[in-house]
Amino acid sequence: MTISLGYQIPNFTYPGGVETLFDTVQAQAREAEASGFDTVLVMDHFYQLPGLGTPDQPMMEAYSTLAALAASTSTIQLSTLVTGNTYRNPTLLAKTVSTLDVISHGRAILGLGAGWFELEHEQLGFDFDTFTERFEKLDEALQIIHPMLRDERPEFTGKWYRAHGAMNVPRFRDAVPIMLGGQGERKTFRLAARFADHMNIIAAIEDLPHKVQVLRQRAEEIDRDPATLKTSYLASVVLTENRAETDALLAELPEDRRNRAFIGTADVVAERIANDVLGAGVEGIVVNAPSNGHVPGVVTALGEALSPLVQR
Repeated sequence: MTISLGYQIPNFTYPGGVETLFDTVQAQAREAEASGFDTVLVMDHFYQLPGLGTPDQPMMEAYSTLAALAASTSTIQLSTLVTGNTYRNPTLLAKTVSTLDVISHGRAILGLGAGWFELEHEQLGFDFDTFTERFEKLDEALQIIHPMLRDERPEFTGKWYRAHGAMNVPRFRDAVPIMLGGQGERKTFRLAARFADHMNIIAAIEDLPHKVQVLRQRAEEIDRDPATLKTSYLASVVLTENRAETDALLAELPEDRRNRAFIGTADVVAERIANDVLGAGVEGIVVNAPSNGHVPGVVTALGEALSPLVQR
């Protein structure tokens, strides 16, 4: 199982407030499932991110939300984009995602990254460490999590983590897929080549052909067939009714966000994604619609426009 067309929900600030918050999330997931998306994803954060809102805006805990969505849907895969490794002990995370897989009857994907949002760490009491140390932790965590998701009992003692014959039951499948997210060519891509089934590339659109090439090289360096490491790309989408509305929204968007945003009518957005993302060699697309994804019909329009582009 891989991600060909994913819908990410990064925003939980909706009309109606907390009383209908999960109802709105659930409606988006069900709409995605019915309109051609194969995966629903949420962010693993505790505060809202810069660029999407302010830290005090609503942010649902990821795995509680995914477990509830597992009971609200029947076929769509469920994942984070991506889990912050620094927030959970690796054995706990393996147990958590395996439980999600059981609840969902085999629809979980473990999305994982090194963690980056310093404010959350500082205010909530998680160790932030240095950039290098966070990737040391991610490497060690994967050496524990990868076997635990494959019916193995790891023996590992590292600088940051340890596990001694760690058991992980029940499990629904022989292996839960692992997805890494990021763009780092020296660290993230090498870890993806060693441990991951899927790599979600988060980068400027113009950098995608180069990133795809380097990721393939990282697989070849360890004698792995690059075709076994699937890829996708995360992009924000705003659907508009006409060119005038598109131009007005683009004028308001900061320059640093234009290179990863697709704004326009459904046909225009689909054409751009086909050319700029899939045409660069990326196999799948994950989109979010933070401004209006909660509006009934928006997710359906996205699914209907984008699902013909991707191979299942």
